[in-house]
Amino acid sequence: MPIRPLRLAGAAFAIFLAASTGAARADDAELHTFHCLHGCPIGAPGIDDIIVREIYTLASNDLTKMADWVAYRVTPDSIGPSGERKWAADPWLDPGETLEKEDYDDAPKTLGIDRGHQAPLAGQSGTPFAADTNILSNITPQGAALNQGPWQRLEAKENDLATTRNIAVYVLTGPLFERVMPPMPKADERHRVPSGYWKVLVTADGRLAAFIMDTTAPRTLDHCAARVTLDEVELRSRLGLFPRLPKRSFSDLSPDLGCAA
Repeated sequence: MPIRPLRLAGAAFAIFLAASTGAARADDAELHTFHCLHGCPIGAPGIDDIIVREIYTLASNDLTKMADWVAYRVTPDSIGPSGERKWAADPWLDPGETLEKEDYDDAPKTLGIDRGHQAPLAGQSGTPFAADTNILSNITPQGAALNQGPWQRLEAKENDLATTRNIAVYVLTGPLFERVMPPMPKADERHRVPSGYWKVLVTADGRLAAFIMDTTAPRTLDHCAARVTLDEVELRSRLGLFPRLPKRSFSDLSPDLGCAA
C-alpha cells in the first residue's frame, strides 16, 4: 500500500516517515512533528491526508471533510488577541477533499452552528501564521453555544496555563460522529457534521486532562463537568493517543484548568 503524500510547510521542523523493514508502508509509518508530544494519534482511516503547518498538524478525512484529529502547541509566545477571520478552502487538498467557505452559507442560522476552530485562533495569534487557523480543514460546524461557551472557556484556560506556568501545553482535539446530524444546507460536497468533540491536554512533565463535550451543550456548561478519562477519549474517537509512550502514567492536570482535584 503506497503512502499518501504529506502536505507540509516550513523548514522549522521535519517530518520523518520510517518503516521497520524494506519499503515504507502506510500502516507502519511513524509521523514526527513537534506538535505531538509522545507521537501523533494512530488509527485514523487510511484515506486521511496529513497536513503539517507551522502551528498545527491535522489528519483531514476525505469523506467527512473534517479533521479526525488536530495537534497543536500553546506557548506564552504563541498567544495573542483573536484576529480577523478570513475563511478559505485548504489549498493543499484537492477540491473534492475539502469544503469551501460557501458550503457554510446559511448553516449558522439553519443549524445553530459556528465555524469552530479546532486549533484555536487566539492560541496562535502571537505567531505570523495565525491566519492558517482559518483554513477550513481546521474548521468544523460546531454548536454555537458550545463554541462560545464551555469550549471557548477551556481554550482560555489552556492559554492561561501556558502563560502563568511559562510552559508549552500540548493539545490533541477532534470531532466525534456518534449520531447522524443534519448536513449543512448549502454544501455541495459530501460531508458529515460532528455530534461532539474531544480534547486532551498534556504537559511535558507528565500531567494530563481530557474532555468530551456534545455539540448541543449549553453555553452555561462548566467545562470541568465534561472531564473524562484518556481511555474514554480513545474508545469513542477510535484513536490511539501518545503511541510512542511505552508506559502511560499521568498526573491530573485539571486543577490547573480551574477544576477541583
